[in-house]
Amino acid sequence: MSAFEIWGGKPLKGEIVPQGAKNEALQVISAVLLTEEKVTISNIPDIKDVNKLIELLGDMGVETARLAADTYSFEAKNIDQDFFKSDAFKQKGGGLRGSIMIVGPLLARYGKAAIPKPGGDKIGRRRLDTHFLGFEKLGARFEYSATEEFFDVDATNLKGTDILLEEASVTGTANVVMAAVLAQGTTTIYNAACEPYLQQLCKMLNRMGAKISGIKSNLLTIEGVKKLGGTEHRLLPDMIEIGSFIGLAAMTESEITIKNVQFQELGIIPNTFARLGIKFELRGDDIYIPAQKSYEIDTFIDGSILTVADAPWPGFTPDLLSIVLVIATQAKGSVLIHQKMFESRLFFVDKLIDMGAQIILCDPHRATVIGLDKKVQLRGIEMTSPDIRAGVSLLIAALSAKGKSVISNIEQIERGYQHIDQRLLALGADIRRI
Repeated sequence: MSAFEIWGGKPLKGEIVPQGAKNEALQVISAVLLTEEKVTISNIPDIKDVNKLIELLGDMGVETARLAADTYSFEAKNIDQDFFKSDAFKQKGGGLRGSIMIVGPLLARYGKAAIPKPGGDKIGRRRLDTHFLGFEKLGARFEYSATEEFFDVDATNLKGTDILLEEASVTGTANVVMAAVLAQGTTTIYNAACEPYLQQLCKMLNRMGAKISGIKSNLLTIEGVKKLGGTEHRLLPDMIEIGSFIGLAAMTESEITIKNVQFQELGIIPNTFARLGIKFELRGDDIYIPAQKSYEIDTFIDGSILTVADAPWPGFTPDLLSIVLVIATQAKGSVLIHQKMFESRLFFVDKLIDMGAQIILCDPHRATVIGLDKKVQLRGIEMTSPDIRAGVSLLIAALSAKGKSVISNIEQIERGYQHIDQRLLALGADIRRI
């Protein structure tokens, strides 16, 4: 198991290019199963979760070719149905949260699918009900073996219908959309997620011949078609990386330019960081963050303490709450962080408290942060990355801290951030893999 050794307290400087969006990649790469024609996808991040999915598709019989460092072509002409009964599939599929995304395309094209209970971050319960209830509405039947933790789904004749999702799940919406595009008749999905990544998937499917309307809204209408064709698609830059780099600049008093961010797709993310007191400029499609000695958290209009909470898009993404929490530890002022979706995602604050942060963990979903206004520098410690986002938050804290920090279990970080140590070195960070 590898670790990062970081000597913190150094200001960084330079330009950094965000990787392609991980969450979009898992969706659109799964969508190649909907057609036997070639699909080419670019700006794919070189990270473990995405690479595992590409490897899984190859094991299933998809012809994959790496055309450039960030570009792959896929041809799903012949899928090996026997592979889904193998121990290799159970092992590989069970170790990847994104493997759930292959179910919708397989149901649509072949009328059946199987999937082991997916793995992923240990951040609380992550139910799959939205996916399977949506499939059932379309006419699928599934069986779950609790002893083997394995799902078998049968849908030989999917038919369009009206679906009201019980939650605006991004992956649940994407999976049901992919199942519905080849179903007979018209499907409407109400309370659909409308994140930019879901919009990207719908636009890609339409280029392949699907008929999806209502994109950008929470009501999608899908007219089923008989066949989809090939296409080319480019991923958006990863908004979570962009937010992480904004936080990194603020915490380390660094002058950083984040390149080609597609600012119009970031929603309220920039404004949320601005309310934390972080200054930035939009230069073309680049975000320039000047070195800041201090930043002050805003309050509500009546003077009460600001609350930053996650919500379905266009609300604030839960994947950036860990970053916001870390930023607040060195801000002037206080903030309440309310993590509504996952009940274990704030437990990493004990590491920040050990580093000298002033945080009150109110309950599994809420933490109050009393900013130190950079008058007391965090101190380096040894710690373990519990999940992707908390891991990067601890990495940012370590880069701002006094002395040496060691972060183990960095495989979690590298599931979501490509070559992060190399890119930080290019900015002047003192970081090495041990």
